[in-house]
Amino acid sequence: MAYVPNLEKKYKDEIVPALMKEFNYKSVMQVPRLEKIVLNQGVGQAVADKKIVENAQNELSAIAGQKAIQTLSKRDISNFKLRKHMPIGVTVTLRRDKMYEFLDRLISISLPRIRDFKGVNSKLDGRGNYSLGITEQIIFPEIDIDKINHILGMDITFVTSAPTDEEGYALLKHFGIPFKNAKKS
Repeated sequence: MAYVPNLEKKYKDEIVPALMKEFNYKSVMQVPRLEKIVLNQGVGQAVADKKIVENAQNELSAIAGQKAIQTLSKRDISNFKLRKHMPIGVTVTLRRDKMYEFLDRLISISLPRIRDFKGVNSKLDGRGNYSLGITEQIIFPEIDIDKINHILGMDITFVTSAPTDEEGYALLKHFGIPFKNAKKS
């Protein structure tokens, strides 16, 4: 039997029927699903030191369980001492099994490790997608705090197939993302 992540099982067995009932969908195919999770880390200090980008790339790869790639600048900006095609960040896109595994680790292990954690903001982008900003990469257990040179933040974007914010919010809420306050309908 093939391996299926816990959250994928939960999605098929619990979330799909709950959302079908909540939004009166006629077909299972109408139920929104999580399509991908994108982790993005901007490394502005990399202009002065190339080693910072490599460290960030290794850390993000460890967090995601998949190799992260460097993002390059698109144009010259003299005020920032930036040249075209210089590495200025790292990104990784997770889909399918790795996406569910990462989401499970994020919800159950990493988010509770944030100091004074009271939940995440409940503002979606208008198309059912959600972005979460994390200020310190050390909340992830894959990162060894003793080997950290710089505390860097990151953006985590959840891309869903939901057509509206309300449906996207309901999907992410059912997955277990701890939102701060109840959504005002």
